[in-house]
Amino acid sequence: MIATIATCDDEQSQPQSPVISNPPRRQFTRQRRQLSASERQQLAHSASLHLTKLQQRLPARARIGLYYDGFGELPTQPLLDWGHRLGYQLYLPVVGSLGHHDKQLRFSPIYHQHLVNLHTRIHRLGMEQNHHRKLLWARELDVIICPLVAVDNHGNRVGMGGGYYDTTLAKSYQSGYKKPLKIGWCYDFQVVEQLAKQPWDVPLDGLITPSGLRWF
Repeated sequence: MIATIATCDDEQSQPQSPVISNPPRRQFTRQRRQLSASERQQLAHSASLHLTKLQQRLPARARIGLYYDGFGELPTQPLLDWGHRLGYQLYLPVVGSLGHHDKQLRFSPIYHQHLVNLHTRIHRLGMEQNHHRKLLWARELDVIICPLVAVDNHGNRVGMGGGYYDTTLAKSYQSGYKKPLKIGWCYDFQVVEQLAKQPWDVPLDGLITPSGLRWF
């Protein structure tokens, strides 16, 4: 799906590139919420079958940043199960105490095998987050599983609009760090042909959906 805004030629009839307009977030969030819990779980199971391909690129004791799914997102419990089974070190994102004045995420270790058993707090964006004294920066992770509302065929993603993942990924990228590997996790209907790309955007390295894993 490509959403474009038609542009008019200038006085000299010079060709112009079309301005790409991203589909509204509510289009995807509404579609996610329309799925039943059992449908979400089944689709998440299908997506988890492709994790073996990701495993091939990871060290034995990989540090992996996950997130607590919400708002109808593809459930992340299968990611937690997979990580624990293989002995990976798993982490959840934590928003700093300064909120919108500090958009660089830190990551807190997960010691439980079920997300529902975690001691969490609700931050101002309405999402749950784990709390722990030992926090890591994104550059200390091997992989970060990124939430998203939409993603295109080039790995460009649209998030919930808070800018936390954009800022976090950009900080690591601008500092010259090769880590973490950035992997999207979503339903197939969240994949579109092309999204508008902003100068600060850092594209994903890969994407896992119920239909498979693709690399960008």
